[in-house]
Amino acid sequence: MNYMMGFIMRCWKKIKLWWLALIISTGALAAGEGIQIKSAELRLQDDVYYLQAQMMVIPNPTLEDALRKGVSLYFVTDFELKRPRWYWLNEDVAHYTRVSRLSYNALLRQYVVSGVNIHARSVDKLDEALLALGEVSAVPIVTRNELDTRETYQAKLTMRLDTTQLPKPLQINALASGKWDLEATPMLWTFKP
Repeated sequence: MNYMMGFIMRCWKKIKLWWLALIISTGALAAGEGIQIKSAELRLQDDVYYLQAQMMVIPNPTLEDALRKGVSLYFVTDFELKRPRWYWLNEDVAHYTRVSRLSYNALLRQYVVSGVNIHARSVDKLDEALLALGEVSAVPIVTRNELDTRETYQAKLTMRLDTTQLPKPLQINALASGKWDLEATPMLWTFKP
């Protein structure tokens, strides 16, 4: 009886260590994937507030594989500026949405970043394409005259992979799998003109 108990305890320790190693390695992989908003601000220039932001996009292996096989990935960047009101819903002051497309040209072996308000860029490395994808530079948001200097405004910036732009078979796969979920935690800050 003691022999059996000792055997089970040794096996149980090995199983616990194996599960612990698996959980730690999975967490380490997941930590390196996703979208992180590194910085965002509104800058005043010539009586217009411009949005400057830098996001870091790190796709998981499933997304990288789909990209290399010719699937274009569409990313949506949303910015909102609101004036809080105690007596009613917050007032929408400004809203900006940008749709960016990341694709791979297998013939030229280049990654292409394109979209509205983005100069199309072709680069050789995925890292360079992801850097260009995450950059929001000098986007006019609101004029100085539209803002009240006595008020404090709430700004919100987010970025996500738009799975509705994927081919239909992959949209079904995206619904069933978390591997296609790529979304930044929204960056919230207060802004006083």
